[in-house]
Amino acid sequence: MHDIGANIEALKAQIKHTATKRAFAGCVPAIVAVSKKQPADAIRAAYAAGVCDFGENYVQEALEKQRQLDDLPLVWHFIGPIQSNKTRLIAEHFDWVHSVDRLKIAQRLSYQRQPGARVAPANRALEQTENPLTETHNDASIASRAEALNICLQVNIDDDEAKAGVSTNQLMQLAGQVADLPNLRLRGLMIMPRQSSEQDKTRDSFRRGHELFEQARDFLGTRVTGFDTLSMGMSGDFELAIEEGASLLRLGTAIFGARIG
Repeated sequence: MHDIGANIEALKAQIKHTATKRAFAGCVPAIVAVSKKQPADAIRAAYAAGVCDFGENYVQEALEKQRQLDDLPLVWHFIGPIQSNKTRLIAEHFDWVHSVDRLKIAQRLSYQRQPGARVAPANRALEQTENPLTETHNDASIASRAEALNICLQVNIDDDEAKAGVSTNQLMQLAGQVADLPNLRLRGLMIMPRQSSEQDKTRDSFRRGHELFEQARDFLGTRVTGFDTLSMGMSGDFELAIEEGASLLRLGTAIFGARIG
C-alpha cells in the first residue's frame, strides 16, 4: 500500500503544477479517488495519504466497503450509471451523485433522500476548499448542505449515442428542473468525453464542457447557491481537464494502479 501514498503525493504535485498553467484564475482541483474494484485496505491507504472522497460505480460493492470503513470520515460519490431500482440505496448512502441525466432519476433521489439521512463529515476536503472556479466560498452551513444530496448532471458533451448523459441542448431544461427539487443540491456538471487518441479532440470536449458549465451557472443565477463543481478528467487525461477548467478530478488507476478483476 506504500505505492498508493507515493502516487497521491506525486499526483498532488502534478495537479498543482498543471493548475498554474491555466489561462484563468482558479484554485487547485480536488481529487475523488475512484475506488471501484479496489479493496477496503487500499481505500484506507489513500485516506492515510490525505484523500477523503471516494467514487464508486456499483451500489452493492460500495455498501460493503462503507460497512468495512465506517470508522473513517469518508465522503462517498456515486459516479456510475443509475438504475431506477437502486435510487433509494444511493439516496440513503451517498453524499454525492455525479451521473444524474434524467428528471425521473432526480425525482426519485429527491423523494428518497430524507433530510439528515446521511451527513457528510464536516471536515471533508471538498467543503473546505474554496470554490475552484470562482474563488469564492459559500457561507451556508456545512451541516445543512450535507443533509441534501449533492448532484452533478452528467452531460453527453459529444452527443455520442453510445454514451449516457443529458444532451447539450437539453441541459438547461434539466438543470432548471433539478434545481427546484427538495433534498437535492445541484452542484455542477460531470463531463466524460468520447475516448480519443487525439489530445486536441479531448481538449475540445473539455473546453466545451467548461463553457456549458458557465452557461448553466448564468442560467440558474440565484436559484442555486454553490453551483461550483466541474467534475471532469480521469487518470489518462486529467492534465488536459485541469487546463480547461476542471474543479474535481476522478482518478483511479493513477492512485491505485490497475483494478482487480
